[in-house]
Amino acid sequence: MKNFKITKIILFSFIMVFLHNGTYSSLRAQSSVNLFNGVDLTGWHVDVPEMDKNSEVKSPFIVRDGMLVSLGTPGGHLITDAVYQNYKLEIEYRFAAEPGNCGVLVHASTPRSLYEMFPKSLEVQMQHKHAGDFWCIVEDITVPDMVKRRGPKKKWGIVEGKNRRIENLTDDSENSLGEWNHMLIECTDREIKVWVNDELVNHGSKCTVNKGQIAIQAEGSEVEFRKLILSGI
Repeated sequence: MKNFKITKIILFSFIMVFLHNGTYSSLRAQSSVNLFNGVDLTGWHVDVPEMDKNSEVKSPFIVRDGMLVSLGTPGGHLITDAVYQNYKLEIEYRFAAEPGNCGVLVHASTPRSLYEMFPKSLEVQMQHKHAGDFWCIVEDITVPDMVKRRGPKKKWGIVEGKNRRIENLTDDSENSLGEWNHMLIECTDREIKVWVNDELVNHGSKCTVNKGQIAIQAEGSEVEFRKLILSGI
């Protein structure tokens, strides 16, 4: 009986390693992967705390006119089912009405780790006039000129009440309101680079994590996405 249990454990471990590696090998084997099929939210799952409390609350993530739309409220995240590592993520987005706040989270893992809302991750900000900022969400990243861009070192941190924002290199990269913006996020091992409309707006290294899920926020503003393309590096 003891040997049988050990055999089961070994077999289970083998299966998990196979599935885990399969996520990455499937990405490498293709030139690109479309994370959004234009029809439904296959490959994603919703994590919205308010929906746990009230069954009548509707998801803030919908498909409309072939676009993935974050309605902004209630607050939460749309998260990929799969885990990714070493990739480029190409995004085209625009604020549908009023300029506001949203973000893409990379290397996401444990849900609701911050403010009982945000998963552990590194956020690439899309907020109007601040696209490309990094926000540290129970994970960390390093950039040049840290004090200038993050504030006094004694206030740095990755949890509630700490300086988690790292300002981008420029706030003038976004197109006019209503126009589409192109964002490219490159995650290579423990480095992250971000371009907005072909301009490098942030580059960080020494990330405390190098793989995870990808998430889109619902954070107060309606945002439309027409492209979410993942390619291997």
